[in-house]
Amino acid sequence: MAEMKDVFGQEPHPVEDDLYKEPMRKRRKSDRDQRFRAFPSVEQSALKEYEKLESRTRRVLSNTYQKLIQSVFLDDSIPNGVKYLINRLLALIEKPTVDPIYIGLLGSTGAGKSSLINAIIQQAMFLPVSGESICTSCIVQVSSGCCAQYEAKIHLLSDQEWREELKNLTKLLHRTEELGREEADAWNRDEAVEEATWKLQMIYGNGAESKNYEELLRAKPKRKIPTSRVITLKAEEAEELSIKLDPYIRTQRRDWDGEAAEMHIWPLIKHVEVTLPKSDLIPEGVVLVDIPGTGDFNSKRDEMWKKTIDKCSVIWVISDIERVSGGRAHEDLLNESIKACQRGFCRDVALVVTKTDKLHLPEYLRERKAGNQAIQSQREAVLERNEMIKLQRTRILKEKLKRKLPADFKVLEASDLVYTVSAQEYWQQALLTEEETEIPKLREYVRKRLLDKKRRTVTKYVTEAFGLLLLTDSLSSTQNLPNEHLHMSVLRRFAEEKVELLEKAIGQCFTCMEQPLQEGVRTARTSYRCILRACLVRSKGNQGFHQTLKAVCLKNGIYASRTLARIDLNEALTQPIYDQIDPVFGSIFRTGKPTGSALMPHIDAFKHSLQEKMIEIGIRSGWKYDSCKNNFLIQEISAILGGLEDHILRRKRRVYESLTASVQSDLKLCYEEAAQITGKKACERMKDAIRRGVDRQVAEGMFERAQERMQHQFQQLKTGILEKVKGSIATMLTLASSQGDGLYKELADVGSEYKEMEKLHRSLREVAENARLRKGMQEFLLRASPSKAGPPGTSL
Repeated sequence: MAEMKDVFGQEPHPVEDDLYKEPMRKRRKSDRDQRFRAFPSVEQSALKEYEKLESRTRRVLSNTYQKLIQSVFLDDSIPNGVKYLINRLLALIEKPTVDPIYIGLLGSTGAGKSSLINAIIQQAMFLPVSGESICTSCIVQVSSGCCAQYEAKIHLLSDQEWREELKNLTKLLHRTEELGREEADAWNRDEAVEEATWKLQMIYGNGAESKNYEELLRAKPKRKIPTSRVITLKAEEAEELSIKLDPYIRTQRRDWDGEAAEMHIWPLIKHVEVTLPKSDLIPEGVVLVDIPGTGDFNSKRDEMWKKTIDKCSVIWVISDIERVSGGRAHEDLLNESIKACQRGFCRDVALVVTKTDKLHLPEYLRERKAGNQAIQSQREAVLERNEMIKLQRTRILKEKLKRKLPADFKVLEASDLVYTVSAQEYWQQALLTEEETEIPKLREYVRKRLLDKKRRTVTKYVTEAFGLLLLTDSLSSTQNLPNEHLHMSVLRRFAEEKVELLEKAIGQCFTCMEQPLQEGVRTARTSYRCILRACLVRSKGNQGFHQTLKAVCLKNGIYASRTLARIDLNEALTQPIYDQIDPVFGSIFRTGKPTGSALMPHIDAFKHSLQEKMIEIGIRSGWKYDSCKNNFLIQEISAILGGLEDHILRRKRRVYESLTASVQSDLKLCYEEAAQITGKKACERMKDAIRRGVDRQVAEGMFERAQERMQHQFQQLKTGILEKVKGSIATMLTLASSQGDGLYKELADVGSEYKEMEKLHRSLREVAENARLRKGMQEFLLRASPSKAGPPGTSL
């Protein structure tokens, strides 16, 4: 038993004969039906079929695993190939179904993110909303699940994380000498000072802002903090949970009276997870994320802000109708979403324009320049203005994406890049129909994304499982074939040659970065003073900027406020380099036909060449083209090389951010020096210290070092890819050869499992064909149905 646990990582699973008895199947069927309530009947049918395929495949794999474990359980030694197969079976059994799809709503204060989420989930006041000021104080994730109640988990900063922030907050508020009246007034009006003061008062009470770090460590918070650092709330109804949740995630105003005890801990909240019962509108597996627009002063919350953006596969940039046509905040958010495409998992960006019901008709008619048809009503004006906004912003957004992303990036082909929505009209429908508010359109988009991901994941899962069962069934009957050793030598030499070619191809991909990097460095050297000047100047001079600048220095060049635009000196200084490298960087990590700069197509071409050689050797060595062994090995090459894409996606963020990380590291001492400056004219003296420090580092090669560090990251990525490729080839050759290590051995009969898996594999095509037929019928019925009329009492 001990040996088995060491080999496979866990003890053998007991066979549960009654696991799939009828009562359990009925319950699971009922649960499955409930999970798909958010989908139309046509899509429900397709999802149920995919779910059934996956469930049955997992059962076949489990049965096979149990049989193999039992057949080798008492052996003193287990062949390496058998170990590999058993571990692969276990990995597939435990593989998650579909990773959640994170849809990030990225918007500045008051843009309407919470209102939009409320409309999408059909709960009017579920998340706190306000037309006057910022409401949501942290990242909030909303999803539906299998829970019977509405549930929220409030995750708090750990004790160590709060101590780190507390130290910075007290440094920010610490004055070593008395200031003049004018300087003191400017100090007190500083946004960073107000924020720090308010946070400390909320946790420790009035007067906390005048205490030092050691005194506050000994102070008792106004409310007891749970040791688990998690607060769980539950309720039977949405409204009940909303009331309980509100004080935790609503940012409180300084003049707020009658505050509840819960309000005292909002500065400690890291993020909130809200889970709804099974929903008719939001399918399980989709997570809507309300992301504040600028990040946070706390290092851990700011790190979470970045990671949350990077794990979103979809980002909706939220901007209200009155601010969509310009403004720094709006442009910053668009740039952040495009960076997410470069460094993270994001593959789709859209602009969601909110509050589109807001329109002053006389003013609109006076300024209206397009269209010959007379506008007869507020409704017609809103619809016309929305269409015009879509056309204008789609063109602008597409041009911006084209400058930053490769030409074949999928988002550039999207039919909808801009949505015009109105949460208020969704509820009232005084001017617009439900469809015209475009809330249903966003829900449809979410459903299609999940359905497509489910289809691709299950297809890959069933195909991979079928490959394993192909070889497992033939283990006991496979014999050494004539000249097999010779054929394996040929395959080994072929693979080694292809690895050398792949290494050259990867090198060529990364070499494409050299020229744009050099050009970017030259531009950065000539423009950094202008960039720095722009970052350090405020419209009112130093008034209200003294401690904000100190906060920038305390956080190594970054200050994220809930109410001001994000300040990142490191990113600003490296932006000229990113402007040069972004299109090339995107080309390296794109998918598509093999080109000189695209990485993944070269890996795919390498994989296909191995598969073709395997087929050739299979025919030459006496294997039939469709033999179990040959088909399995061809499939297994895809499986063992397929993990490379995830590895590359995880590493590319480190590569992309290496420029700003390098500059931040080089300027660390400069920031620390500036942060220590206090007293009269402190703001100007801090600016001078930063300027001198940047000048010194640039003269000593700061940008050149950043270039070298990015190239080093590319080299590390190349090394990692090649190591994984060589390891995959070694595994493949071990599986391909039936000599040496005793891969093949008489095992338990899994013929029945193989036959069932064969049927499931054939069913994949039937499911896809059924889905296409249902979709065609649905589209025909939609075309044949009459269009919906406008709201009562409106002109058509």
